[in-house]
Amino acid sequence: MQDLTPAKDTLDPIEMASRDEIEALQLERMKWSLAHAYDNVPHYKQCFDAAGVHPGDLKQLSDLASFPFTVKSDLRDNYPFGMFAVPREQIQRIHASSGTTGKPTVVGYTKKDIDNWAEVVARSLRAAGTRSGDVVHVAYGYGLFTGGLGAHYGAERLACTVVPVSGGMTDRQVTLIEDFAATTIMVTPSYALSILDSYNAQGLDPRQSSLQVGIFGAEPWTNAMRSEIENAFDMHAVDIYGLSEVMGPGVASECVETKDGPVIWEDHFYPEVINPDTGELVADGEIGELVFTSLTKEAFPIIRYRTRDLTRLLPGTARSMRRMEKITGRSDDMIILRGVNVFPTQVEEQLMKVDALAPHFQIELRRDNRLDQMTIHVEPANNLVSTDAGESAAADLTRRIKDVIGISANVQLADIEGIPRSQGKAVRIIDNRPA
Repeated sequence: MQDLTPAKDTLDPIEMASRDEIEALQLERMKWSLAHAYDNVPHYKQCFDAAGVHPGDLKQLSDLASFPFTVKSDLRDNYPFGMFAVPREQIQRIHASSGTTGKPTVVGYTKKDIDNWAEVVARSLRAAGTRSGDVVHVAYGYGLFTGGLGAHYGAERLACTVVPVSGGMTDRQVTLIEDFAATTIMVTPSYALSILDSYNAQGLDPRQSSLQVGIFGAEPWTNAMRSEIENAFDMHAVDIYGLSEVMGPGVASECVETKDGPVIWEDHFYPEVINPDTGELVADGEIGELVFTSLTKEAFPIIRYRTRDLTRLLPGTARSMRRMEKITGRSDDMIILRGVNVFPTQVEEQLMKVDALAPHFQIELRRDNRLDQMTIHVEPANNLVSTDAGESAAADLTRRIKDVIGISANVQLADIEGIPRSQGKAVRIIDNRPA
C-alpha cells in the first residue's frame, strides 16, 4: 500500500491548532448554538426551562453537563419539522431515517449547513488519503439516507471525480470500479465484502484493482475486518463516522497515517461520553455512550444527543482534535443472553479468526422452554471447504465464542451465499423471541 499521508500544508489550520485554541472556539460556538436552539425551537425552550437552565448559564465547556439530553423519541415526537430552528422556506435539504419503527426522524439543512457538511466530509476524505483529482466510487445509498449525498458533496468539494453508483447491482459495481479506475471507494464494510465476493466470482484479482483507499462507515466493524479488506484489496481501509441526527457522514474520520480511531472534527461537533445507565459523564479514556452537541448547525441544532453508540474519547495523535475509539456496539442493540452482554462485533472478531469461514454471519435469537438461545449462521470461506472441514470450523467458532465471550451458542453452517447480503447496513440480529 502506498504512503498517502497528507502534507501538513494541505490541512485546515484548526486541525493542528492547540487545545486551548480549539476549546476557545468551541465555547464561543457552543454559546451560540445553545441560544439558537433555545430561541427558535420550542422543544428546547421547554426542556431547558424544565431543567432550570438557560443558555446564559454556560460559562465554560463543562457547564454543558447541566443541560438536558436529546433522544431519538424527541425527534419523532416533533415530526416532521418541529425541531427546525429556521423557517421551512430556508431549508435547502431534508433527510430522514429509515423509520423502521414509528415515524422517521427528519433532519434539515440550510445552505450554510450543506456547505459545512461538504467541508467536513472533504476534510475526512483528505485525512483518509484521497486527493483532488482522484476518482471516488460512492456505493452508499442515495436518497433520504445521508450517506450517499454526504459523501458525494464532500468528494466534489475536494475536487474529485465522483461516480455516484449507490448500492445494489454488485457485479456492476466491480465493472465500474475497474473501467473507471476508481482510487477511493466509500461504502459500508459489510457491502465491501459483497463486492469482494463478486471480484472473486468473476475471476478478478481485487489486489490488482486501482483502489487505494476504502472509507467505511454506517455500521460497527472490527480491526479484524479492516485487515481482511486491506489484505484482499491491497488498499488502506479507514473508518468514517456520522449519523443523520448530528449531520451525516463526516462527524469524525480516521487518518490514514495512524488508523487509530476517527478524529472528531471538534470545531463543529462537541463530544461527551456518559454512563448509559446513569447519564453521568465519564472521564476521557473510559468507555460509555457517545453524546454530541452541534456547534455550527443552523437548521437543526442538536443539544446533547444520545447516539447510543459505545466508545471512549482519546487524545489526538495525527491531529490536535480528540479521537474516538472504533464503535464497539450500541447500548440499544446489545444482546443480553442469559445474563451476559453480547455485541455482534464480538462475534465478528472471533469469526475472523477462523480461516475456513467467510466473514458473513447472522445472529438468530429464539426462546426455548423460557430460555434464550443464540444461533449464529455462518458460511464456508469458499467451495473448496469440505463438509467435514466446515463443520470443524463451526465447532472451532463455537469454542472461541464460549472461551472469549462466555456464552454457549449454536453455530450453523449455511451454504455459500446462504447469509443474506446487505447493500447498506448489515442486518446482524434476527430476534425471534416472543415480546
